[in-house]
Amino acid sequence: MNEYISDLINNISNTQISSQKIGLYSTYDQGLLALLDKFIQHKEQRTKLFFLGNGGSAAIAIHMTSDFMKNGGMRTCSLYDSSTVTCMGNDCGYESIFSRQLDFLLNKDDLLVAISSSGNSLNIVNAIITAKQKGAEVITFTGFQPDNKVRQMGDLNVYVPCGKYGIVESIHNLILQQIVDEILEQDGAAE
Repeated sequence: MNEYISDLINNISNTQISSQKIGLYSTYDQGLLALLDKFIQHKEQRTKLFFLGNGGSAAIAIHMTSDFMKNGGMRTCSLYDSSTVTCMGNDCGYESIFSRQLDFLLNKDDLLVAISSSGNSLNIVNAIITAKQKGAEVITFTGFQPDNKVRQMGDLNVYVPCGKYGIVESIHNLILQQIVDEILEQDGAAE
């Protein structure tokens, strides 16, 4: 039990946050402030915010869609309506379930938060490509291999250097929860 918690704490300590413009932030706090600033910027500009992921990362995406709306006061949009996801998967292929929706819903300057433990899921990669083509900003949350595809694609990138799904997903969830809690503390609850 203690070994798992130690592993979790060690991986939080070694989590890397980087920017396409700046490179790797030297401390977690600097990276977290950059993430927080980006979310606040999108809140102030009233742009739309989309979270996406598969499996456990989808559960994080759905949870954060509601938390960033209710507690963060942001304009979040869900990509998880079951009839839409199954329609896109059936008619366009699973690799397009998010990119096809984003092609219709995403506007220039919106924000896409892509969560993928492996960082190599084709449907996540395709969604990021669509977001970039439309002029949206992208924040990625990945783990496993440091050279994963998704980590190379974001404007801001959070990377957990671990190959265990539970650890990676827990840290992704923790960081996103910290961000929305900071926004809630600064701005108060949405009315």
